Amino acid sequence: MPRPTPAQLASGSATVVLSALALLLFTRTTHALGVAAIGVAAMALGLLVATALPMSRALKAAARPGSSKRAATPAPRPKAHAGAGADSSGTR
Repeated sequence: MPRPTPAQLASGSATVVLSALALLLFTRTTHALGVAAIGVAAMALGLLVATALPMSRALKAAARPGSSKRAATPAPRPKAHAGAGADSSGTR
């Protein structure tokens, strides 16, 4: 499994902090079970955001017109004439 990039870590961490803060403010919960549930939900949301970042980049790259499989394969070499190939090889 590849290591997360700094962009993934930053977006995931920011999502966890901001979503936990927003949920705690909106629900106004004081019960320990409610705070724990909000913490788990915020962590899950942060993980989802951090892992969705590379997927969205891959989808955008695949959607570009120049990134098709056909464009990625090298073009076939033009065939050399029979007379030119014999002279350039060094055998007479």
